[in-house]
Amino acid sequence: QVQLRQSGGQSVQTGDSLRLFCTAPGRTWPHYAMGWFRQVPGKDREFVGAINWGAGNTGLADSVKDRFSISRNRAENTGYLHMNNLQPEDTAVYYCAAGSGFPRGWNDADAYRMWGQGTQVTVSA
Repeated sequence: QVQLRQSGGQSVQTGDSLRLFCTAPGRTWPHYAMGWFRQVPGKDREFVGAINWGAGNTGLADSVKDRFSISRNRAENTGYLHMNNLQPEDTAVYYCAAGSGFPRGWNDADAYRMWGQGTQVTVSA
């Protein structure tokens, strides 16, 4: 069941920047953290990064930490995935998620309780 709303995905060129949006319609952010994952056909969902919604500290996967960042605007109840210098290997469906308990770390997709509908990002060479 989709409970978060996403937007921002589109087709871009190598080296472009893009910002994805994630919100919980009609409510304040419902959980401790917001995570971002991505998935390509035939592969498992890959952790991109996460943010502690209250404190604002983030964690990013090594594959993107030099190019991507995560932020949130608590007043607007919206989280963001900022992606710079996009590469063709970043092409995927991107998902945001919300969760509160992470015994195995933020990168554990099974720990998240709410998910967005996904948004396609396509990077052309």
